Amino acid sequence: MPHQLSEKTRVLLLLPTRTYRATDFLEAALKLNVEVVVASEEAATTADISPRHTLVFDFSAPTAATQAIVEFAETYPIAAIVGVDDDTTLLATAASEALGLPHNPVDSAKATRNKYLLRDTLATNGVSVPAFQRFSIRDDAAEIAAKLGTDTQVGFPCIIKPLSLSASRGVIRADTPAEFIEAFQRTTKLLHALQESTDPPVEYLLVEDYIPGIEVALEGILLDGGLKTLALFDKPDPLEGPFFEETLYVTPSRLSMGVQEALHRATAEAADALGLRHGPIHAELRYNDKGAHLIEIAARTIGGLCARTLRFGTGMSLEELVIRHAIGQQVEELQREQQAAGVMMIPVPKAGILGEVRGRTAAYCVDGIVEVNITIPIGGEVVPLPEGARYLGFIFARAETPEAVESALREAHQRLEFVILA
Repeated sequence: MPHQLSEKTRVLLLLPTRTYRATDFLEAALKLNVEVVVASEEAATTADISPRHTLVFDFSAPTAATQAIVEFAETYPIAAIVGVDDDTTLLATAASEALGLPHNPVDSAKATRNKYLLRDTLATNGVSVPAFQRFSIRDDAAEIAAKLGTDTQVGFPCIIKPLSLSASRGVIRADTPAEFIEAFQRTTKLLHALQESTDPPVEYLLVEDYIPGIEVALEGILLDGGLKTLALFDKPDPLEGPFFEETLYVTPSRLSMGVQEALHRATAEAADALGLRHGPIHAELRYNDKGAHLIEIAARTIGGLCARTLRFGTGMSLEELVIRHAIGQQVEELQREQQAAGVMMIPVPKAGILGEVRGRTAAYCVDGIVEVNITIPIGGEVVPLPEGARYLGFIFARAETPEAVESALREAHQRLEFVILA
């Protein structure tokens, strides 16, 4: 039986209204018998799922939100603050600092939320990064394209990406000036469309050299600055562009131990250079004949429902592990279960309205499949990358080997049919 904590242990969960993670984090907190306070942008979305307290404030206004948390904590002391995704990272850090709770430096958290600042901080601290340059969304794409490789730090092939969007949204590869112009204008159009919902307004995007090689995702947790790798996910599908739609994550990795150690070292080096020291991290890396290369690192857990692939000890979820660490319990000895596991983030084949999903029963019949979760409702709009922000859903598998997991996920996906109406 897990150690039961006193009900006086109170944890603040920062749960945006659109997060997939609410149920999993609340179940983890309930298992630990901690008192939960849920903070979101709208009271109605959390009042039913949180049996005790809720807070409502704007995550994009961290100063005001931090003050609200501090005032709340004066009456109801908080033992830990857990942000569940990118939108809550900065607030969780700032509020933890204000309350004197363990946290990363605020500047470190800011660097993980801005891709240009991330590259600049790493380069300043001696970490090898691809050539990169920031451009205004008001710049002329043709003028930039004409200078690439001659009057700029970046050449071809290159990657155009927004500074703060996640899940490869707006990320496009360009191999020629013509492709660059089209990609730059397409990403700029997306950012203009998002201007009304961003504060401060989006002003820049990043252009950087393309890094070839295999891509992986590393899930870890920082224990007083030391990196503990919780899982290394292979991404079996090639991610070479022009768009970077992630589909399969499979663990344990089939890469050699030498390569896995290099990926761990590259992640630890980046975290140290950024000043990250506490809590979960999620990193995307590539590996080629020149070694391991960090693509991105975030001070949070893996996104979407993907954390459901991970179990530790005798069945502990990643969410429970994170909460345990946040409230000061020991997690150093916890290891991922030996069974292989994986997830497919179901890609959106075309834009439209989701009319029907067929084949779910057949998909469940595939040996190894444990869950098929369609997260966009019937009648909901679906938008493919690079403009889209949501997958159709998630397929989960467990088996004795990574090869069996990958095969099960592919077979289950083939059995699904999505009717998308124009």
